[in-house]
Amino acid sequence: METPHAHLQPLQTASSRQRIVIAGGSGFVGRSLAIALTARGDEVVILSRDRSSNTFPWRTVNWDGRTVGSWVEELEGATALINLAGRSVDCVKSPENIDAILRSRIDSTRVLGQALRLVKTPPPVWVQMSTAHIYGDSLDVTCTEQSPLGYGLAPFVGQAWEAALQESLLPEQRGVILRTSFVLGKNQGAGMGALKRLHGLTRLGMGGRIGSGRQGISWIHEHDLNTLFIHALTNSKMHGAYVASAPRPVSQVEFMRALRRALGVPIGLPSPAWLVALGARWILRTDPELALYGRYVVSQRLAQLPFKFQFEKIESALGHIFTQSGSTAFAA
Repeated sequence: METPHAHLQPLQTASSRQRIVIAGGSGFVGRSLAIALTARGDEVVILSRDRSSNTFPWRTVNWDGRTVGSWVEELEGATALINLAGRSVDCVKSPENIDAILRSRIDSTRVLGQALRLVKTPPPVWVQMSTAHIYGDSLDVTCTEQSPLGYGLAPFVGQAWEAALQESLLPEQRGVILRTSFVLGKNQGAGMGALKRLHGLTRLGMGGRIGSGRQGISWIHEHDLNTLFIHALTNSKMHGAYVASAPRPVSQVEFMRALRRALGVPIGLPSPAWLVALGARWILRTDPELALYGRYVVSQRLAQLPFKFQFEKIESALGHIFTQSGSTAFAA
């Protein structure tokens, strides 16, 4: 039974203490964001399937991402909801994995919508993670928020994910979607990520051209992504979908050249497409298309806010990451 809502109060100023609920926040992006939010004085509650003990400066509450439970109480009076929940796409695209990738995103979004209708004072803003892969793969076209959406598995998943949000938002809520590209950042215990794999291959002298090398790599530094999330929470003018990506995407060849320079590795042997396909599937147990295909995306809407990126060039982003700390692990 749905509960009538009190008038939703807007998020307060960035300097006041907020209680922010992050669904699916136990991965790299969620922990990085939680650190940024707690550093500015916010109270953070993470909804996670991970039952391990919490040694972080935020509370972790168990949920399964599918069913309503006691975790709903965390939404009562919260100032914002952020949803990052979704199974990693860094896997072999078996029927079982494809089903898990789709269901983990749709089910978690829908159950959050159900939960919001059970509390008297729900959060006035919902910021939803999405994917820049929603535009598909292209070699010579740079996509923006106004570009047609792509075809294939990843664009289909992205569109279904965003549709689930539109169905789940309360009429009074402000909804913001961040179509996020390849996130670069420091190791915060998130496990194996795409950049960590590239780091290892580059150290072995294999950080050269992959396939044609022309495929686009759109990326964003974790600092800029965290800042963008905070803007989405606090800027009442932000609504709808935004491309969350640095304004200067690069080709795969350019990305690997910058990574070699950041690591001080002079040589990077090329990898033909057939070898990448074999190695990805049978050794790394992941989808070779993650390496062989890509896209160029930039945001027109962020430029109109305007939003200032601290890291606009891949050289400065990778240089910051690898000179500030030795070990890295990232999420794609």
